[in-house]
Amino acid sequence: MTTALQMKGVHKWFGSHKVLDGFNLHVETGEILGLLGPNGCGKTTVLNIVCNLLSCDEGEVLLLGEPLNKLSFQVSSRVGFCTQRTALYPDLLPAENLLFFARLYGLSETQCTQRVAELISDFELDAFATTRVGQLSGGWQQRLHLAVSLVNQPLFLVLDEPTAAVDLQARMDLWKLIDGLRENGTTILLTSHYLPEAERLCSRVALMRNGQVVAAGSVPELLARTPGQAVAKVQATNKEAIMQRAINLGWPVRHHAGEIRLFLPHPLSLREIIDALDGTNVSAVSVQPVTLEDAYLELVGEDPSTVLG
Repeated sequence: MTTALQMKGVHKWFGSHKVLDGFNLHVETGEILGLLGPNGCGKTTVLNIVCNLLSCDEGEVLLLGEPLNKLSFQVSSRVGFCTQRTALYPDLLPAENLLFFARLYGLSETQCTQRVAELISDFELDAFATTRVGQLSGGWQQRLHLAVSLVNQPLFLVLDEPTAAVDLQARMDLWKLIDGLRENGTTILLTSHYLPEAERLCSRVALMRNGQVVAAGSVPELLARTPGQAVAKVQATNKEAIMQRAINLGWPVRHHAGEIRLFLPHPLSLREIIDALDGTNVSAVSVQPVTLEDAYLELVGEDPSTVLG
């Protein structure tokens, strides 16, 4: 498998503030790599560098086999970027928006007509042919926004929070479209504040903290780095008693955002957990297999429900 994006030893300062500190990342051709981390860790700076909106102060970046600062038109014209905020013209129709961006990429009129028709069909925008974009729902605007980023048939696509601020059905629809891009061979670098999305879509995930990648691998590989196979989330009036009992049982204990999490060496039933914690005044307990959220908390050390974004 070839490498679509390679970043080695990348440093970036803004004044005296170092945002990226020896950042390393590689994205293999044809995969979806999720880049996750807390606010301020440097994700946006990475995306801006990859999209040539910023230059790095030190380090090496290769995109589709070429140095980022010397990209040929052949390569730069095959890179797409879907930003978190839609870059659409609200007073134009969906097809008119697509046509505008197709012309910006230098497609001939024949190519423009063909590509717009393909995207209107692929993204099921036919029903809104006479609807101004400003009148579309947020989900349909985001769908069109994704279609715009594909006008140039990119080999490498950056998706920054592609399903932010859309409802559940729109999110699931967008997931199917992103799945289709992967099946067609598009390489994708994705950020998301929604960990189940990264778990669902990504071939691999890279976790960032303080301008560096602290862990990277497939979701199963990251889950294997947690201290258990399942997690019991426990609420109790006497938290110290719960934690001490878990330690005595050999269950690793974590305390995040007022919630006690007990890592279990293997899945246990609720009854088995309650019996093991008998006498500690448990008021509520739930159990589930370890998730990417557990791996994130373990490896990054931040609560994704409050700082990831």
